[in-house]
Amino acid sequence: MATQIITSPGAVPTEPRFANPLKQVTGFMTQPAVKRSLPLIFLVGLIAAAALAWATLRTPPQKALFAGLADADKAAVVQALDTANIDNGTDGSGNVTVAEDDYHKARMLLAGQDLPKAAPGGYALLDQLPMGISRVVEGERVKQARETEIARSIQEIDVVAEARVHLATPESTVFVRDQAAPTASVVLKLQPGRVLSDAQTRSIVNLVAASVPGMKPDAVTIVDQMGTLLSNPSDGTDGAADKRIAMQRQVEDKVKAQVAQLLTPLVGAGNFTAEVQADINFDETQATRESYEKQGTLRAEQGAWTGNQPNAGAPGGIPGALSNQAPAASTLTTPANGATQPPPNGAPGQTTPAGPVTDAMKQSDSFARAYDLGREVSVTRNAPGSVRRLSVAVLLREPEKGRRTAMEIQQITGLVQAAVGYNAERQDQVQVISKKFTGAAIEGTAAPAWYQADWVPMVLRNATALIIALLVLFLGVRPMAKALMKKRDDAAGDPAKLAFADPNADPAALAAAQAEAAKGGQPVSIEMLDSARNYDERVGLVRGFTRENPTRAALAVRDMIKTGEPQ
Repeated sequence: MATQIITSPGAVPTEPRFANPLKQVTGFMTQPAVKRSLPLIFLVGLIAAAALAWATLRTPPQKALFAGLADADKAAVVQALDTANIDNGTDGSGNVTVAEDDYHKARMLLAGQDLPKAAPGGYALLDQLPMGISRVVEGERVKQARETEIARSIQEIDVVAEARVHLATPESTVFVRDQAAPTASVVLKLQPGRVLSDAQTRSIVNLVAASVPGMKPDAVTIVDQMGTLLSNPSDGTDGAADKRIAMQRQVEDKVKAQVAQLLTPLVGAGNFTAEVQADINFDETQATRESYEKQGTLRAEQGAWTGNQPNAGAPGGIPGALSNQAPAASTLTTPANGATQPPPNGAPGQTTPAGPVTDAMKQSDSFARAYDLGREVSVTRNAPGSVRRLSVAVLLREPEKGRRTAMEIQQITGLVQAAVGYNAERQDQVQVISKKFTGAAIEGTAAPAWYQADWVPMVLRNATALIIALLVLFLGVRPMAKALMKKRDDAAGDPAKLAFADPNADPAALAAAQAEAAKGGQPVSIEMLDSARNYDERVGLVRGFTRENPTRAALAVRDMIKTGEPQ
């Protein structure tokens, strides 16, 4: 059996409950009760938004006190901060945080209470070794304790914030050839804005090398938190190049400081800039020179000689008077020109050919002679680091009124030349000019920007809070106060409302007010005037009609005045 549904003509199809949410919200907002409560809802929402913004902005930026603390240390730190009435919190990583304004105060407070108490480290680890531990584990604990102690010693330097030390100590062996030298690597975290100097780097290298037996300073490597290698081998190529650059920079900085010290009282700080380029001679030369004098001195002589008498017999016989007699007289030689010389002691003369006179007893000789000659040895060694050439450029700020004369610039040039040690033989150059500056501050003299000051964040927070308070006052409190004052003024000027408010009012006026209030929810029409029960009710309806339709009431009064008859 089929069932047929017949829709009546007067039935209105109903829409689903949530078919048009926007229309339903609009209808809800148009209700009289909701309209009357909109200012209050707006005020409450504005106050809530202001409170949320204030809670968000009044909290200054947070900064972590310590990272990676143990839970016991965190509890002790939080308890100490709460006792000192310092607001603190915990970030997503579990680190204890405080406001930036209270950061240094909190650090000083915790340092005074010796907090945080870090986990046992250093040689305290050796006190926790259990009985029966293996030799390998014991050696690793000893190495860990040594690494921790060295790291603590390095952290005593004010530039270093944190330090970690890794030691690579090979096992000892009885074979000399298999002995390996220990090495070490150090990772440093420097304080913000601080730089480790070369002297401090060498101090850390020597400290680590002296803490491990058999370790040499060349076996220590130091790296900072940015991955920059701070320690270089002293005999490496990179180390030599760095030393040359450092020496050149030192000479240039020294000359620039001399120029600045000279020109500051003359032209004023910030009115000049100077640049120095120094060509340093890094060549190392060594020369040796020896010189001798022409005349010498006999130091020693050694030799022997033999006689040259061909007719003399060999010596012999018995030594006596004959052997001790003097030799026979020698004969004279005749000169080459045939002249004769008388013999000595009246002997007759003999002519002999002319020639050199030699020793009659000397046949041959052999001598070894040693002479001392004048000797001079000079060794010259030129160490690297001398200035080969110097170039100095000075730019002066032109005065606001007038210009510098050529004589003044020449005088300043002479002063700069005298200050830097100008040498014309080295072809040094010193150039001084005077020009207008573009207004850019000289490096090192510019003050930090005003928005980088410490008081700017605090002023911004307070200004934001003040603006939010003013918005709440002018957009929320002021309109509501105006609405309340308007309602009170309307009530004071409306007799009907006064009749409701005054219990001793005239009964006729009260009846008229009641009639007007009864009809107040609907617009007053002619039918309502005709159906009025008495005169007072009609007067009340007329007043309501006049208030709702002032134009029509004015036209009706005008027509009544023209005709002179009531309508």
